Amino acid sequence: MDSVIFLRGVVAALGALILLSACTVVVEEPGPGPGPGYCTRDYRPVCALAAGERRTFANACLADRAGYRVVHRGECRRGNNEGEQRFCTREYRPVCAQRRGQLRTFGNACEADAAGWRVVGRGEC
Repeated sequence: MDSVIFLRGVVAALGALILLSACTVVVEEPGPGPGPGYCTRDYRPVCALAAGERRTFANACLADRAGYRVVHRGECRRGNNEGEQRFCTREYRPVCAQRRGQLRTFGNACEADAAGWRVVGRGEC
C-alpha cells in the first residue's frame, strides 16, 4: 500500500512538472523594428496639413511622425482640380519658390508647383 501512495506522488509530481514546462513567459524588450516611433515603408499616400501647409506623405504614420494631420487619402492636389493627380520625378534640380511671402527650396520645379508654390528662381533660396 505504501508503494502505491509513493507511486501516485511520483506521478503527480511528474504531471505538475510537465504542466509547468508547457508554460512560456514572453518578455518584450524595446529594440530595432516596428513599434512606437517606427513607420513601415508601405506606399499609401495621404495629404496632410500642418501650419497651413499641405504635404503628401507615403503613408499616415510618416505624416503623424512629422507633426502633420491627415486631411484625406491620396496625394495633395493643387487648386480646384480635385480629379487631377500630380506625379513628379525625383531628379534634383533645386528651385527657389515663393508662397505668401515665404521662400522655400524644392528639389525641382514640379515638386514646387505640385505643392502650390510659385518658382521664383533656379537653385536654392
